[in-house]
Amino acid sequence: MMESRSQVRVNVPASTANMGPGFDTIGMAFQLYSSVEIAVAETTAIELIGPEMQGLPADKSNLLYEVAAGLFREAGQSAPELYIRAASDAPLTRGLGSSAAAIAGALVAANHLLGEPYTRDELFRMGTLLEGHPDNIGASLFGGVVVATMPEEKHQAIPYVRLDPPDELKTLAIIPDFPLSTEKARNVLPQMYSKQDVIYNVGHSSLLVAALAQGRLDLLSQAMKDRMHQPYRAELVPGLSEILEGAAESGALGATLSGAGPTILCFYQTEEDLRNLSGFIESVMSKHGVSYRAMQLKPDKHGAQVVFEER
Repeated sequence: MMESRSQVRVNVPASTANMGPGFDTIGMAFQLYSSVEIAVAETTAIELIGPEMQGLPADKSNLLYEVAAGLFREAGQSAPELYIRAASDAPLTRGLGSSAAAIAGALVAANHLLGEPYTRDELFRMGTLLEGHPDNIGASLFGGVVVATMPEEKHQAIPYVRLDPPDELKTLAIIPDFPLSTEKARNVLPQMYSKQDVIYNVGHSSLLVAALAQGRLDLLSQAMKDRMHQPYRAELVPGLSEILEGAAESGALGATLSGAGPTILCFYQTEEDLRNLSGFIESVMSKHGVSYRAMQLKPDKHGAQVVFEER
């Protein structure tokens, strides 16, 4: 065990989950970051910086405090008073893994304050149990593409494989100006699926992982097709159906709903592809009267990183 520290700051990448057919199993990190600074203090104080953080609780009910304090208790210590300063460039409740990034940042920071009694894999297991699925939390912790599944028992390690995404893979994120809770997005999903749809998704998610592992960007458009969640969530995200169906003809390597949405991702390679995609997206979203912002994102390959520490 390392010597404990009194202050730490962690940068954490945002992420996408599912990438089409890989429901709750495939995540990818982006170069879009939140920061969490935590220090042991005499009295708990939480400072939330920037417009993306507005409306979040600034007391001990804040997720960052709950996760950090929980790790102290897990390590056999009493929950400390903490000073927490947090900021995020990633929009919240838009399907870009904001809760997973918060959990990852709080776990890595608290673990550092404790002297790192837990490995990154152990933090992954804890974060997955808090999140309920491993895709976003894995991407935020490890960077790159993470393929994972839930273990049979809660105490078991999370089985996962991490891949470096292809260097030439670029992403256009279409972020509508309305939130969509994960709970609401999950409630529209059926309880039962047909055998044909299950086989369809198993085949497409397997092809997607193989294509990402071998850099076969030419296969993404086919591999990212899904019958498990996107058709049902389309009613909650105006324009999603048209974008999934038409993005490839406008230069996209593939298109997907990001996590539970409402953000939509289109993957591309060239500036010409980006121009064509941008025009296509604008025509679809204006037809539906949806205001949005577009962000160009690149994959993050590093995951949650400690920025500085003070003894």
